[in-house]
Amino acid sequence: MKRQMTTAAAVCALAFAAGCAASPTPDKALPLQADAGAQTFTPAPVTATGLRADYPTTAEGATQFVADAEAKMLTFGEYAARVQWARATNITFDTMWLESKVNAEATELQVQFANQAAKFNDVAVDPVVRRKLNLLRLGIVLPAPNRPGAAEELSQIATRLDSTYSTGKFDFKGRQITLDEASLILADSRDPNETKALYEGWRTISPVMKNDYARMVEIANEGARELGFSDTGALWRSGYDMPADDFAEETDRLWAQVKPFYENLHCYVRARLNAKYGDAVQPDHGPIRADLLGNMWSQQWGNIYDVVAPTSGGASSYDLTELLKAADYDPVKMVRTGEGFYVSLGLDPLPQTFWERSQIVRPRDREVVCHASAWDLDNTEDIRIKMCTNVNGDDFYTVHHELGHNYYQRAYKNQPMLFRNGANDGFHEAIGDFVGLSALTPTYLNQIGLLKTTPGAEEDIPFLLKMALDKIAFLPFGLMVDRWRWGVFSGETSPDQYNAAWTADMLKYQGLVPPGPRPANAFDPGAKYHVPGNTPYTRYFLAHIYQFQFQRAACRQAGWTGPLHRCSVYGNKAVGARFNAMLEMGQSKPWPEALQAFTGESANDASAVADYFAPLNQWLTVQNRGHDCGWSQA
Repeated sequence: MKRQMTTAAAVCALAFAAGCAASPTPDKALPLQADAGAQTFTPAPVTATGLRADYPTTAEGATQFVADAEAKMLTFGEYAARVQWARATNITFDTMWLESKVNAEATELQVQFANQAAKFNDVAVDPVVRRKLNLLRLGIVLPAPNRPGAAEELSQIATRLDSTYSTGKFDFKGRQITLDEASLILADSRDPNETKALYEGWRTISPVMKNDYARMVEIANEGARELGFSDTGALWRSGYDMPADDFAEETDRLWAQVKPFYENLHCYVRARLNAKYGDAVQPDHGPIRADLLGNMWSQQWGNIYDVVAPTSGGASSYDLTELLKAADYDPVKMVRTGEGFYVSLGLDPLPQTFWERSQIVRPRDREVVCHASAWDLDNTEDIRIKMCTNVNGDDFYTVHHELGHNYYQRAYKNQPMLFRNGANDGFHEAIGDFVGLSALTPTYLNQIGLLKTTPGAEEDIPFLLKMALDKIAFLPFGLMVDRWRWGVFSGETSPDQYNAAWTADMLKYQGLVPPGPRPANAFDPGAKYHVPGNTPYTRYFLAHIYQFQFQRAACRQAGWTGPLHRCSVYGNKAVGARFNAMLEMGQSKPWPEALQAFTGESANDASAVADYFAPLNQWLTVQNRGHDCGWSQA
């Protein structure tokens, strides 16, 4: 399958909840507060955003502040979401200007929420109020300091970075091409000179971002320190119902569980690349040349399946893209099929407005952000997706993934505003990925009529290898993006070392190197959407763990006794009821409680990954005999 982009969730510059609707909007004055002991109404002091400035530091004051904040978020969020949607689906000077203004107001409001919430740190309050206060304090991605003009400057930089990425083009063989075009060529090309030109060409769009990015880091860190954090990275790591340092250790623990399997896969793929290209292009030892892996960021390797396909152990008898085309699928039918999976679990169909307002295909008359995302614009029923859908196996999966966000958003819509979010950001990504695991099984493809018969066990290795080339190859990339940013935010990595640190992390975690020396002004991190888009990335690493835990638990509940990788829960309403019960919790409880509600387990456990891929890992071990696995990090 040809993956043009990471399967991404809704990406917003600022978020009050999981979808883009969660971003804040222009102020509306709240009702004047009544003085209970007076004959007349007198206004309490208010801030520039319309919130009171004099909440008493009591339990009652905390409760009133939380209620006011939630009311403000609800009204403020919808307008901002619609402005952000307008910009994402029609990039112009005017829509960029509007979004920048809205985001500046949003940042200012979020900073005021966070600062006010911190004033109640030592006040004894109801546990529900305490959780809401913590979420207000931790929920801001880019905290602006309180000084005048800071929020506006931060928003302008963030909007400029995002738009520079989204409109990026570079010269290739005498014409300007977009990322979409480059990704399609890179996926198919087996010419190492061409892949090198594409890899390096796309990265010419990002050096101009470097100074803006460094300035953004300065401002955000200033804001984070005002909130009591050492830097913005520490703020990000604190949002997982555990201390920031414990979270870093937790991700290290999970990586240690899956790293041996990744190294096994890396060793096998490197040997096959060496067999195709020879020592001069790809040696049979050390790191892999990043541009040879069929993906602009080498985060998924499924596009080079033809290069690494097994010469023993069976062959795949079908290609999902060809099945879709043979069945006359179009983008809308793909989305309808994705909806059908969730409905088969007992969930309601999508609202009519979803079909009227979503961007399912790329418009021909304007610039848009094609990065796939799911949106909740009013925190109730106005849910949408934004995609530039193509009829292929990759987008078939992505559709199932993105709808997972929408169904999560809808499930928790009756929670208080501050709890209308995923149990943590990794959960929001994992929901659709879990459904996607079923959506790619031959079992499911047979259930919906795309496959006439279910292939036998002889096709398990090809199937699992294809899955691993995307799912397992992604894991170190899912970890390294934020590891790089944590170093940037902490000051460990200075601006003049941005690119050197990035390539060092590529080598350390992925075992990859660029196809050639990088120029002195390179800013390769900026060529990955989530960096200029300021979307924390560890969520995707976590999602790649959670989805297999969800899959294992759901299949056990369904009474499945076969191999885990062949299990589809399509049509199982008992699983769907338990699944939806977890979704309805939103962020009202710590994530271990949500995890336990569905899986019966309260801890992250990557052993489910090993269970799913066990036959492949055994096969890879045999294939790698006689090869020098691993790579030097020197």
